Amino acid sequence: MTEANRPPNSHSVVLGYILWIFGFMGVHRFYYGKQLTGTLWFFTLGLCGIGWIIDLFLIPGMDRAADIKYTSGKIEYNVAWVIMAFLGIFGIHRFYLCKYWTGILWLLTGGLIGFGVVYDYWTLNDQISEINKSNL
Repeated sequence: MTEANRPPNSHSVVLGYILWIFGFMGVHRFYYGKQLTGTLWFFTLGLCGIGWIIDLFLIPGMDRAADIKYTSGKIEYNVAWVIMAFLGIFGIHRFYLCKYWTGILWLLTGGLIGFGVVYDYWTLNDQISEINKSNL
């Protein structure tokens, strides 16, 4: 793919590897939009560590696929995912997405007692992409 045809860089390989450190919980897979395998990694601790090690080599490809699939724009995926990964239960990422009412709800209920956090792991990339498309 030539430089002119390359999609904008929506996701970061560096952040992917940082999240990979916690990959036995599937965070890096959710970050790249791989919800089903992210859930599988979460419940099996990265397929007993084997899938987690293999992902060390798969991250560059997952990054390229995410760059093609998701729309870059005003909302930065990297910022939202760092906030989500470490403060998701407090809803701080929802404030970053300008979703103030649900941010307050997440803050007061511990991310709706964790279920809202799981929902956001599954949908955060799509939420950001939708916001970025509407701001084009």
